[in-house]
Amino acid sequence: MDIKDMRAFYAVVEEGNISHAANRLDIAQPALSRQMKKLEETLGTKLFERGSRRIRLTEAGRVLATRIEQILGLVDGTMRELTDIEKGEVGEIRIGTITSSGAMMLPKLMTDFQKDYPLVTFEVWEAEGARILELLDRRLIEIAITRTQTDPVYYESIELSNEPLVVVSRTESALGADDCVRLTELKDVPLIVPLRWKGAFLAACRKEAMEPYIVCVSDSIVQDLLCVRQGMGAAILPASAGSLITPGGMVCRRLIEPEILTNTVISWQKDRPLSAAASRFIACLKRELKI
Repeated sequence: MDIKDMRAFYAVVEEGNISHAANRLDIAQPALSRQMKKLEETLGTKLFERGSRRIRLTEAGRVLATRIEQILGLVDGTMRELTDIEKGEVGEIRIGTITSSGAMMLPKLMTDFQKDYPLVTFEVWEAEGARILELLDRRLIEIAITRTQTDPVYYESIELSNEPLVVVSRTESALGADDCVRLTELKDVPLIVPLRWKGAFLAACRKEAMEPYIVCVSDSIVQDLLCVRQGMGAAILPASAGSLITPGGMVCRRLIEPEILTNTVISWQKDRPLSAAASRFIACLKRELKI
């Protein structure tokens, strides 16, 4: 018994009449009668009580009808699901992100995307940039959000506009009330510097003939902010990290003279087509960023 036999049998059950079922299936009535007879022979049991204008099922026929209804429901549901997956209307999007960039853009993007595609779910990995690219290469994620330039030979990418580094400190710090702070004003301030920007920050300090007072180099922006909140010092962070600051207690100032810039890169593999859902997400992101 194949799926064609199941659909034919169930049409007879639903119509209650061979002739009506044949019209529905667009086949000749004698051909459908022969198909049902052959099905009974294959299964070795009688499925219909004949001799009435309306088809009546035997006990075996009723059991088969129940099972076929379940099977066809599963088959049709699976076909719809596969079609929806192909259209990008269901599925799972796996994204890897560094903390600051992810916190800045992902919550709004995912929320907006879910309004249009409520059956699409997300799996979000958070780590430092090298780890995120490793996850992308291992195909554990489809989309990577990092601050690391990627090789255009192997990756498609979108590079967002540069953003400045800022100084995050406690409200009562000695840095004053200005919106900006000069690098030289940080000379005697205990500093918390992310590993990712340590080199660029030290290079800028050398140009100013300044020896910074670094008390902590950290690989976690959340950890840096917690250290600031506890009074350990001021943190040098990308401007997008400001979105992680809870109201009260801390203030964010732009670092100037010199200004140090960083950027965010969104990447995916060239030799691995994105899932339909992930492709829709990238299109949504491009619209949001007006790319």
